[in-house]
Amino acid sequence: MTVIGVTGTDGKTTTSTLIYKILKQAGLNVGLITTISAKIGGKDYPTGFHVTSPNPSSLQKFLKDMKEEGVKYVVLETTSHGLDQHRADGIQFSFAVYTNVTHEHLDYHKTFENYLRAKLKLIDLTKPGGVAVINYDINEIFDTISEKARSHDLKVLSYGLEEGSNIYASGLEVNSRGSSFAVNIGEKQFKVKLNMPGEYNVYNSLAAIGVASQLGVHENDIAEALAEVEGVEGRWEVIQSEPFQVVVDFAHTPNALYKMLSYASQIKRKGKVIVVFGSAGKRDKSKRALMGEAAGQFADIVFLTAEDPRGESVSNINKEIAQGIIKYDKVEDKDYFSIKNRKEAIQKAVKIAQEGDIVIISGKGHEKSMNLDGTIETPWSDQEVVREILSNKTQPQK
Repeated sequence: MTVIGVTGTDGKTTTSTLIYKILKQAGLNVGLITTISAKIGGKDYPTGFHVTSPNPSSLQKFLKDMKEEGVKYVVLETTSHGLDQHRADGIQFSFAVYTNVTHEHLDYHKTFENYLRAKLKLIDLTKPGGVAVINYDINEIFDTISEKARSHDLKVLSYGLEEGSNIYASGLEVNSRGSSFAVNIGEKQFKVKLNMPGEYNVYNSLAAIGVASQLGVHENDIAEALAEVEGVEGRWEVIQSEPFQVVVDFAHTPNALYKMLSYASQIKRKGKVIVVFGSAGKRDKSKRALMGEAAGQFADIVFLTAEDPRGESVSNINKEIAQGIIKYDKVEDKDYFSIKNRKEAIQKAVKIAQEGDIVIISGKGHEKSMNLDGTIETPWSDQEVVREILSNKTQPQK
């Protein structure tokens, strides 16, 4: 089987899903393993509550099932934890896709250098003669990854929004529903319409196009597949459009929150951006103030709340996030609020929303549980909670 590994701090699940959709559109027998589920022979199998890369035995079982289904191409979301803990050892990848490498998981890796080193292990698992598809616009990180790839006898295929990369987008137009742009690959150019919002999804689609182009997929299949994708669970998932938008998003890193809130601030009409989020307990504490800065810069009103506190004080976590928010002259109990209970925080955000506002529930996305005490996974779904709250709200507060 041809195995396509997708890694990066943000965009892994979406990029993996787009590759899967394109290859499926081209008539190829393809399987998919992401943080959300494994897709094998038209069936979906859950991969766990907070699972990123499955453990080795589960992963090999999925691959065995794919082999028995005649799957020829496997798209595998590959995390830094999974690489560092040897969960993917023994797999011979043909592609190593890098979406980006930014601030995350330093509670585990301790330093950014260690984190990057773990990401680079995907190249070690990729067969010489394979392809490294790398985001050109991550600057010096691109140089580090591409040098490693070339030393391992991999072909480097770069992608980005500027000329200079092997694949780039031109004529980009972004709106609240998605984007349209021309894809340039060498002398070839074709147009793409994407029904997924934000510039970050343009990057995700370019990475997917890079893989597909190397597998000989025709541009018509690429364009048709991308036009049909309406989104990925928990990634800018619109629960309500009018009179105000309510969105569930997985953004849980500084970079992802920054890009998502930046996009929201661009598309809002005359309304406000209201965001509900927190930061995981007993995990990378150094990212908390950075996430606060993103919220302080782009959100009008912020509700800080529980997000897998794992027994750590939610109030203390929120205070650390707030250190970034106050850099933008935001005032507590006026511009930002700390509410321990996540459902209560969502209720208050929805209650104050008025016509034209965008309410974003961020940090949990597709996840189906929340860890409150460090031991027990309590069933939880942002989507279900939001729908329940909206069903009890007949009109926005005036």
